Amino acid sequence: MTVTMSRIDHDMLGDREVPLDAYYGVHTLRAVENFAVTGIPISHYPDLIRALAQIKMAAARPNLQLGQLDAERAEAIVAACREIAAGALNDQFVVDVIQGGAGTSTNMNANEVIANRALEVLGRVRGDYRHLHPNEHVNLSQSTNDVYPTALKLATYNGISRLIDAMAHLRAAFERKSDEFRDILKMGRTQLQDAVPMTLGQEFSTYAVMLGEDEQRLREAALLIREINLGATAIGTGITAHPDYASVVCHILAEISGVPVITAPNLIEATQDCGSFVQLSGVLKRVAVKLSKVCNDLRLLSSGPRAGFGEINLPPRQAGSSIMPGKVNPVIPELVNQIAFEVIGNDLTVTFAAEAGQLQLNAFEPIIAHSLFKSIGHLGQGCLILADKCVDGITANRERLEASVLGSIGIVTALNPIIGYANATEVASEAHRTGKGVAELVEARGLMTAAALAEALRPEALTKPRPITART
Repeated sequence: MTVTMSRIDHDMLGDREVPLDAYYGVHTLRAVENFAVTGIPISHYPDLIRALAQIKMAAARPNLQLGQLDAERAEAIVAACREIAAGALNDQFVVDVIQGGAGTSTNMNANEVIANRALEVLGRVRGDYRHLHPNEHVNLSQSTNDVYPTALKLATYNGISRLIDAMAHLRAAFERKSDEFRDILKMGRTQLQDAVPMTLGQEFSTYAVMLGEDEQRLREAALLIREINLGATAIGTGITAHPDYASVVCHILAEISGVPVITAPNLIEATQDCGSFVQLSGVLKRVAVKLSKVCNDLRLLSSGPRAGFGEINLPPRQAGSSIMPGKVNPVIPELVNQIAFEVIGNDLTVTFAAEAGQLQLNAFEPIIAHSLFKSIGHLGQGCLILADKCVDGITANRERLEASVLGSIGIVTALNPIIGYANATEVASEAHRTGKGVAELVEARGLMTAAALAEALRPEALTKPRPITART
């Protein structure tokens, strides 16, 4: 006797065998065959799967209230969605993240899995769509064109929250180092040339401020992400949905998801416009650019250990060379640099995908989703790793930093208001030519007394504004 290990599912293209134990159906099966690109299924992004389940759950309730769906089916759909939103059946979401069809395969994957689990709740077998159908019941009052972008917005909103938390974690690490290094004097540099003195604490405080600014920019981007087009159905006219459906489902979805979503004022515009995704991607690029700049600084300041700047020490994480004994590389900043490069590239992808939309729909939201999810996730993880495996363990080479200030020609700038630009220029030129110290030359020329020099070159006087007596 032969045991059948498959069931027959049907769509407009005909019959197909689907694995008997699968909760997905024929639409999903065809998508798996057609879009074998990345090898990354949509289940790789659990926020997206949770959002899809929450949307389908939210849709079932107004469909019941408005008389579009009977109670038995509605309750079964809600029960299945609640399980999936909690993480069940994640392995059944198998379509590739990059797909044609504007996300239809993702929506149908969700419809089929929910339908088949709901059938089990009703005591039926998977695939018995006469009793509960993926399109007619799970997808009732919906279209991929409002479900998919709404799911993407819910998922990115939650991802933004985690990224902000990760950035705050990194910001706090820089703030601690800023406080720890507040009394360590060093030379600031412009164009890699000696500029004027500052403290190492001031240098690290700027990194914290940069992150704090971008946390706020992300919160602003999240406000745009809250606007959804659920209820738009195909192109924004709301065809096949009850007139009250859009407002009711938005309220229920906000309650279920915890995301303060609002219905777009013009659903036709909202269905075709990807502006909020472009805005978010641009902010993510901004974060990436700043993080990369910070990591460039950390690599430069720690370069050496003897033939480079050598001002700070990064915690050693692993041997740096297969041939050079004792070499240790700045691997954590290098990691975050590469994440930044990826995010910058993802932004270009989002830009092209949003620009390529035509008429009443953008067909390229799957690549927008994949790009945004990668950027948000990788940036967040990069911030945590940078904080915990690098910034927290940074130490300062105090002696080297002090020597660089005392030996620098740049401190003559601090004396410029006292001795005058012309005198300061002559002192700087002679110091550069002879290798003598600035303070030594100023005193030798009789421009200032030793006591006046000591006062003028105090760390507090060198690193903040101070009143200067007018020269006569």
